[in-house]
Amino acid sequence: MAEQPAATAPRAEWRPAVNPWLIAASVMLATFMEVLDTSIANVALNHIAGNLSASTDEATWVLTSYLVANAVVLPATGWLGRFFGRKRFLIACIVIFTLASLLCGLATSLPFLIVARIIQGAGGGALQPIAQSVLLESFPPEKRGNAMSVYAIGVVVAPILGPTLGGYLTDAYSWRWSFLINLPIGVVAVILCSLFLEDPPYLRDGSKPGRIDFVGLGLLTLWIGCLQIMLDKGQDEDWFSSTFICVLSLGAVIGFVVFLIWELRVANPIVNLRVLLDRNLVIGTLLLFLIGALLYATNAVLPLFLQNLLNYPSFQSGMVVSPRGIGAIAGSIIAGRVLATGKIDGRAWIAGGFVVLGVAMVMLGDLNTAISPWTLVPAVVISGFATTCVFVPMSTFSMATVSREQIGDASGIVNLARNVGGSVGISLVTALVTRGAQTHQALMVGHLSPFNPVFNDQLAAMQRALAGQSGSVTAQNQAYALMYRTLQAQASLFSYVDGFRLMVLVCFACAVLPFLFKRGARPPAGAAAAAH
Repeated sequence: MAEQPAATAPRAEWRPAVNPWLIAASVMLATFMEVLDTSIANVALNHIAGNLSASTDEATWVLTSYLVANAVVLPATGWLGRFFGRKRFLIACIVIFTLASLLCGLATSLPFLIVARIIQGAGGGALQPIAQSVLLESFPPEKRGNAMSVYAIGVVVAPILGPTLGGYLTDAYSWRWSFLINLPIGVVAVILCSLFLEDPPYLRDGSKPGRIDFVGLGLLTLWIGCLQIMLDKGQDEDWFSSTFICVLSLGAVIGFVVFLIWELRVANPIVNLRVLLDRNLVIGTLLLFLIGALLYATNAVLPLFLQNLLNYPSFQSGMVVSPRGIGAIAGSIIAGRVLATGKIDGRAWIAGGFVVLGVAMVMLGDLNTAISPWTLVPAVVISGFATTCVFVPMSTFSMATVSREQIGDASGIVNLARNVGGSVGISLVTALVTRGAQTHQALMVGHLSPFNPVFNDQLAAMQRALAGQSGSVTAQNQAYALMYRTLQAQASLFSYVDGFRLMVLVCFACAVLPFLFKRGARPPAGAAAAAH
C-alpha cells in the first residue's frame, strides 16, 4: 500500500523557544504594574484634588475614566492580538501605558490628567488577558496550575498592595510618584517582552481576523462606559432617584442587548461571544465575577472602616490590610502545587477555598471600635490565602476545555467579568455601608429618650464630667453631642458588620457552583495542537 502523506500525521504541540518562566516573568511584570494602577491612585485623590484646584467629587473621574477605558479594551483583546500580532500588540500597549503614566505624573490640570488616564487605561486594558493567554499557552497542560499561581499573584496581590504603596508615595513624596513609578517598570517590561515573547504558529500564519468591527466596538464602549460610570457615581447621585443615573442604566441595558445581537450575527465580531458555548468557561466567568466582587469589596470596605471609625491615616490603614498579600502569595503557591499533583479534585479545592473565605468574613463580622490592628491580621491573612486558593484553580478550570485559538477571546471575557464584578462589589458595599448606617441610626435613636433610665444615667455622668471644664448649660450640650457622635459611630459599625456578614452568605453560596465544572476538565497533552 502507498505510504500515508505526512500531512495526516499528528503535529507536535507547540512550545516556546525559551524557558516559560522567563516568559511568565516578562508578561507578569507589566500586568502587575497595570493592576497596581487600578488602586494605587485611590488614596491620593484628596491630594490630587487640592493640587489641581478641583473638588474631591471631580477628582473621582481620575478613577472612573481609567476603569472605563480599561474595561472597553479587555474583551476586545483577543481580536486585537490576532489583527496586530500578539507580541507587537502587547509591547505597544506597555509603551502606551508607560508614556501615559508619564503624562499623568506631569499633569497640570484635572482635564489633562483625566485624558492621560483614559490613554493609560486603554493601554493597560490588554495586559491582563494577554498575560493569561501567554501563560496558558507557554506551559503544558499539567503545569498550567503553576502558571495560574503566578498570574494570581499579579491580579490578586497588586490591588491589595496598591493603597499601601500609593499612601506611602503620596505622604513621603507626591501623588505624582504614584504614576511616575511605572516608568522604570515599563521600560524593563518592554525589554523582557522583546527578548523572550513569541507568537504561536496560529498567530504567525499571516491570517487576519477581517475588518475592524467598528459598530461592535462602539456598542461595547457605550454599554461598558454607561455601566462603569453608573456604578462609580450611583451612590453620590442617590442612585435611581437621579435622572443622570437612570439615563446611564438605560444606556447600559440597551447598549448591552444590541451589542449581544450584533456580535452574534456579524462575521468578524470584535468580541467572540461564541466561546461562551463552553460550559466550563461560562461557570468560570460567573465565579470570577463573584470573586472579583468579594475581593474588591473587601479591599474597599476595610480601609474605610479603619479610616472613618478608628481614624487611621491612609498609609496606616494600608499597612493593616497589606498582610493579606502574604496570605495571597502563600495560597497561590500552595494551590499551584496542589493542582500540579492532580491528587485532589480541583472543584473540591475551589469549594473549600470559598468556605475558608467565608470563615474569614465571619471573623471580620465581629468588628468593634475597641479592636487593635493586630486583631484584624489573622482574618486579613486568611482572606488573602482563600482568595488565591479559589482564583488559581478556577482560572485553570475556566480555560481547560477552550481551544488554544480561542484562549485570547476567552481570557478577555473572564478578565472583564472579574473587573466588572469588582466595580459592582465596591458600589454595592459602599451603598450598603452608607444606607445601612442611616437605617441603624434611625432604629437606635429611639433609645436616646428622656424616658430611658440608662440614657439618663449616661447623660448625667457625662454632664458631671464636663461641668468642671465649662458651665452646666455648655456641659449639657457637649454631653448630648458626645452621645450623638457615639450613636453615629455605632450605627456605622453595624453597617460595616452587615457588609461582611452579607459576604459570608455569598461565599457559602459560591461553594456549590464549582461542582458544575466538568469533572477532570484538563485537556490532554497535544489536544490543543490537534485543534490547529
